[in-house]
Amino acid sequence: MKPKEARRVHVMELLVAGKLTVSEAAQLLGLSERQVKRLKKGVSEQGIGFLAHKNRGRKPKHALPEEVRHFVVRLAQEELKGASCVHMAELLTEFYGITVSDRTIRRVLRQARIANPHSRKAPRKRRCRQRMPKAGLLVQADASPFAWLEERGPVFALHGVIDDATSMVLGLHFRPTEDLVGYLHIFRQMAVNHGIPLAFYSDRHSLFFSPKKDKLSIEEQLAGKKVALTQLGRVLESLGINHIPARSPQAKGRVERLFNTLQHRLRIELRLAGISTFEEANAFLPGFIRRFNARFAVAPQDPEPAFRPAPPPEILEQILSIQEERKASLGSTISYYGKTYQLVDGQGRTVALSPGSKVTVLRHLSGSISALYQGKSFGLKEFVKPVPLNTTQDKEQPPRSTSPKPAPDHPWRRMPVGPLRPRDPVEDYFYRRQFRHY
Repeated sequence: MKPKEARRVHVMELLVAGKLTVSEAAQLLGLSERQVKRLKKGVSEQGIGFLAHKNRGRKPKHALPEEVRHFVVRLAQEELKGASCVHMAELLTEFYGITVSDRTIRRVLRQARIANPHSRKAPRKRRCRQRMPKAGLLVQADASPFAWLEERGPVFALHGVIDDATSMVLGLHFRPTEDLVGYLHIFRQMAVNHGIPLAFYSDRHSLFFSPKKDKLSIEEQLAGKKVALTQLGRVLESLGINHIPARSPQAKGRVERLFNTLQHRLRIELRLAGISTFEEANAFLPGFIRRFNARFAVAPQDPEPAFRPAPPPEILEQILSIQEERKASLGSTISYYGKTYQLVDGQGRTVALSPGSKVTVLRHLSGSISALYQGKSFGLKEFVKPVPLNTTQDKEQPPRSTSPKPAPDHPWRRMPVGPLRPRDPVEDYFYRRQFRHY
């Protein structure tokens, strides 16, 4: 019994016993005399239990049904394990048709003693940077190795790029590890779906910045280049994107927080979709990006985007490729990963190359290869050398010596016992004859 209720019971007992007047009881309880008379009449007829609230012990009309409560607890322990309360409320509405607020889910899980992995920490004092006013002025990119498929598959690296002004995800792609191909895929998604940004913000990974800064070729030095460009550096330079290196993970906090959110949301949605392979996960990403942007993207200060139009598809395919240089041989061929190729034009004719001239081989995201020679694009045809007919026959080898090799215990290999030089000339002759091999 609460102190307020105990006080009311004590006063009403005194009133019924005639030790207090109605006006005195009303003054002590802070009620009107009319209410005190009503309470006195009820206590006289029904006893002291009349003072209890009539809704005590009754279930509220808008209370969550027990079957829904148990269902939410089971989902939090199995299918939706690790989801935040807000995300769980969204998934319940979308997949199960149950409309429950995140506050209700939080209260149900607290009563079931299920810990919330998304409890908020005390905010730290930091100096925030204002968002860019326009979409496309700055994008941030990174990769996150994580068990996205949980126990259904190995650890993958998710490559992602996000716009600084709107928090819109511009591209996502799975790869076995953080590599060049993963970044080329998200660049392609960004260029095709949105355009070319003005600036690119990333960490100082060797994929972006070469550790061999001082090793420039003579042609690059004459061209005025100061540092050696990586493949990604060449892509950014070709697209006219200003590359800004980050000094710390906190500096590119927008993409870091993006992966923190994705590690909680994406893995659960991959689980609900029954995805267990690398290819299925990449096919799932486009629809997830649309839903994610509709939920988390914000409006920029200036609605006019700063994205520049992407180059034509054939030019974009050349830029977003892995390029390596080769030198032409005397027979107008080049060697590329253990195979010999010839350059062919659009009509299928073999191109004559100057001996020692440089040819740029392009390996595209589709897996095909092509070549650039003197600023023009050519196809590559494998050149197969003729195989001699007698390659399967063993070559004749010179006969080996059949003279036996002395055994380890042969007398020739034993050291003599006694004087090295016998005094008798006859013995000396046989002595020298016996040990002449030493």
